[in-house]
Amino acid sequence: MNERQVHRYVQRFLDAMDCTVLEKSPAHFKVKLSPAADRALTNRPYYWSFVDRTGAEPETMSMLLVTDRTKFDAAEAAAEAQKQAQQQQPKPNSDDPLSSAAEAALARSFGFVHGEVNAIRMPREELHFGSRRLDQLFDASQAGGSYVYLFQEPERKHLLPYDSTPYTAWLGVNMKVEFASDRKREELYSFGVSLASGQCVERFHDRLLDLKMTPKLPPNVHITKNGLSLGKALSTIEQTIERKLKNQDYSWAAQARERLDEELARIRNYYEPLIAAAIVENIPAITEQYEKRQAEIRWQYEPRVTATAINCGIFHLAGID
Repeated sequence: MNERQVHRYVQRFLDAMDCTVLEKSPAHFKVKLSPAADRALTNRPYYWSFVDRTGAEPETMSMLLVTDRTKFDAAEAAAEAQKQAQQQQPKPNSDDPLSSAAEAALARSFGFVHGEVNAIRMPREELHFGSRRLDQLFDASQAGGSYVYLFQEPERKHLLPYDSTPYTAWLGVNMKVEFASDRKREELYSFGVSLASGQCVERFHDRLLDLKMTPKLPPNVHITKNGLSLGKALSTIEQTIERKLKNQDYSWAAQARERLDEELARIRNYYEPLIAAAIVENIPAITEQYEKRQAEIRWQYEPRVTATAINCGIFHLAGID
């Protein structure tokens, strides 16, 4: 992710978490965190346990989130130079009665206004791909967005008030398949199963990208009856992914097995003389070390395939499918 992509992602995250943006530019955000965002990002479990126990009004933290350090530092340096230039300008004559009267009027109207409006403590966090704070945003997004329940927004309004569009519920699941040994390869799949007919389609996420979704049921819409349970829909997805995996090329696994056998033979040749000597001298630690090393080699080289659900949701789409 480059700086612009990080900035767009942070903007979407702050909007989704209902944070208050106090100031922003193409290179930074000054935000007042929402309670949900504060819980996810600030690591204050004792404070939030106190709030939960007592019901006190929470006081969330404010943060300066920098998404492009070069641009932000340059803008800060320019602002500081401008401020110093203004301070070096000659001040108006305080003996001028008109000037004194104007200042007194402003004081009565506005009171005392400090030059630094943002005087609150605001820790600076630099967000770039691989940074700890951006990883926290990713984790919070994954935890909060793992399960969704959405409805498709109608493309046009109904002409008659009693018209109703049928919506079908779909179970959508995004999955990651990992082919691992001492090397790793990942593939992403997106499946959708109609809970009305049991139809299973691939690239379901791509279909959703073209639609506007909302968490609220739109007007003049009715949901068709489900003919399939969630458990049956999950079984359909599992069977589909199993069929795809059976058609994969597993020559990489055979090659990984060969490398595994070579490594096991290498450490066996190294440890067998040591174990023979250790038996004579009654030193069991050598045998334990050999077994531990064997387990490490097997974990590193042994081929394995795992399928994991990344996120899922129920999506109500227009039509009867």
